[in-house]
Amino acid sequence: MVRLVLLRHGESQWNLENRFTGWVDVPLSPRGIQEAKDAGEKLRSFTFDRAFTSVLARANETLRLVLEVIGQTDIPIEMDKALNERMYGELQGLNKAETAKKYGEAQVKIWRRSYDVRPPGGESLKDTADRVLPYYKHTIKPYLLKGETILVAAHGNSLRALIMELEQLSREQVLELNIPTGAPLLYELDKTGKVVNHRYL
Repeated sequence: MVRLVLLRHGESQWNLENRFTGWVDVPLSPRGIQEAKDAGEKLRSFTFDRAFTSVLARANETLRLVLEVIGQTDIPIEMDKALNERMYGELQGLNKAETAKKYGEAQVKIWRRSYDVRPPGGESLKDTADRVLPYYKHTIKPYLLKGETILVAAHGNSLRALIMELEQLSREQVLELNIPTGAPLLYELDKTGKVVNHRYL
């Protein structure tokens, strides 16, 4: 059985402040740092062959803290913007509650939760999937098919896009999918890369 662990970064400063973050490079909050360390504790029994992360600091820092806790700082790590969070365009930096007042809650929900509607100047979840999935299939999956144990530290929407593919979720199902910060999600795959089971650790 091949193992793939997906990990959304720990709480960022802008998660704490309820802001749209997207591609803005904000650090982890103190709580986010602790969440990353706690994730490491949950992963102590794992031996990873390699890790993948976005180019954004909050995911990089989460990965670094996890690998420090489990004592595996020497594994190969690949960073790629394909794993970046969804780009929120003109909403980046705006408080979510204030944005709802400005544009209306219904419109903001459509931007946040629809599959293929873009916020102004930003990406839809479909756009995010269009960069995440080819990267997964061409870069990450071949290592899984060789039997390697892989850790991916990324973001709420890039991971939602990947989980949609792994679990074969419909557009409607993925809209209800929420991924908590700092909670390792284990997938066990067969030798073809098909999910056999999955659970949060």
